[in-house]
Amino acid sequence: MAAMLGLAAPSAAQVSPSGSVLRYRIDALKSNVKARVGFFGIASKTARFPKVNGGIDLQPSRLDTIRLDVTLDTTALEAGDEVTLKRLKSENFFDVERHPTVRFLGRRMTMTGPVTATIDGDLTARGVTRPVTLAVSFANPPAKATGREPIRLSAQTKIDRTDFGMDAYRLIVAKTVTITINAQMVPN
Repeated sequence: MAAMLGLAAPSAAQVSPSGSVLRYRIDALKSNVKARVGFFGIASKTARFPKVNGGIDLQPSRLDTIRLDVTLDTTALEAGDEVTLKRLKSENFFDVERHPTVRFLGRRMTMTGPVTATIDGDLTARGVTRPVTLAVSFANPPAKATGREPIRLSAQTKIDRTDFGMDAYRLIVAKTVTITINAQMVPN
C-alpha cells in the first residue's frame, strides 16, 4: 500500500561534491510492491501493485536527510482472483474510485548497518495519513552512492489496516498487513 510521485531533475552533474543531493527515480519495470494479509487465520492473500512511481533523493554524507517517495496506482491493483480484486477495489478497502493512489513519503533514515536502515515517514491510503517505519536493505552501501549506478532496495513494514478505514471482514481478514517494496532506482 504505498504510492508514487516524480522528483525534480538534478542539477548539471549527477556526480558532485559529497554535500550534493543525488536524485534517482523508480524504474517501474524492475520494481514491485506487495501487500500480504492473513485470511481465516490459516492462509494469506497477496495484493500486487504493478504501477509504482516515485524516487529517492539522498546525500551520501548526510543519509539522515533522505527523501523516499513511493506512489502506487490502486486502480491497477492485482489480486489472485476476481472476487478478491473486486473487494479490494471497493469502498470497503482501497476505494479506488475516490482514492486512486497510495503514497509513502520517507523523510528520515537511520542506518543500522552498512546496507541496512530504517526510514521513517508517512503512509497515506484512503485519504488517511499515518506514521510508518520501513526496515530497509540496500544492495550496496548508500553512503558510497555516486549518482551513476542504480540503487536497489528492499523494504518492509507492517500496518493495521483499520487505521486507514479498511475495517471490513474483521472475522475473516487479519488487521495486520505486511507491505514489501522491492525497488530499483536509476539516476534521474
